[in-house]
Amino acid sequence: MADVSNGFFADGPVVLPSGGPLYLQLKRWIEDAIHNGAINPGDALPSERDLATKVDVSRVTVRKAVLQLVKDGVLVQRHGSGTFVAPQTQRVEQSLSQLTSFTEDMARRGMAVRAEWLDRGLYLPSPEETIILGLSSGEQVARISRLRLTGETPLAIERASLSARVLPDPGAIGDSLYKHLDKSGNRPIRAIQRIRAANLGEEDAELLRVPAGSAGLNIERTSYLASGRVIEFTRSIYRGDTYDFVAELRLGDSSTSGGSKT
Repeated sequence: MADVSNGFFADGPVVLPSGGPLYLQLKRWIEDAIHNGAINPGDALPSERDLATKVDVSRVTVRKAVLQLVKDGVLVQRHGSGTFVAPQTQRVEQSLSQLTSFTEDMARRGMAVRAEWLDRGLYLPSPEETIILGLSSGEQVARISRLRLTGETPLAIERASLSARVLPDPGAIGDSLYKHLDKSGNRPIRAIQRIRAANLGEEDAELLRVPAGSAGLNIERTSYLASGRVIEFTRSIYRGDTYDFVAELRLGDSSTSGGSKT
């Protein structure tokens, strides 16, 4: 970690990018410095007062620019230590054309991943779980919640629900839910996923180590056995700055598009 007070921020007069409010000009100037490699992940920024003096703006302007960069995940503030350039996060790609477990997907990429258990146990089902999983009256639901990480970087929160008949002992799951289900012949063969953009709430943001309100992806997956029975209902929340979902698209058959043949 370097203190750039006597480096980049001490070099010559500052010329801010033109256009927009002054705090946004300062924000773009800092972003450009990071993107150009003039300041690096882990570097400490000068104090609010020193930066205001250097750039010749008010401390209020500096504060607004820094807070926006913190919200965007570009900077991080550590109580009692200062403001630092956030570490770069490796982005992960996941195909939307294959049904794989998180562990299997990361293993194919040669990435070491791990899970931190947030919860696993048997509960009375919610009305939604009863309907989606087709539970009988009085039947319990197995819930498992995990924080997925690569190294020390959180990627996603997974909250899955299954019938207690399928998963009577949630504590017996190892590193992969699908591997565990495969042992009893209950591994799903297809799934429907719904993905939508979302801003992270305080609880999920804290688990994913990003500011509240950061961009994320909410994913609902309903997985099926070959018989058509629903086996798993999972809600996942992915960090927007670490995950890319990739889908391969093919040109549709013109014979099924409603066109006529001659």
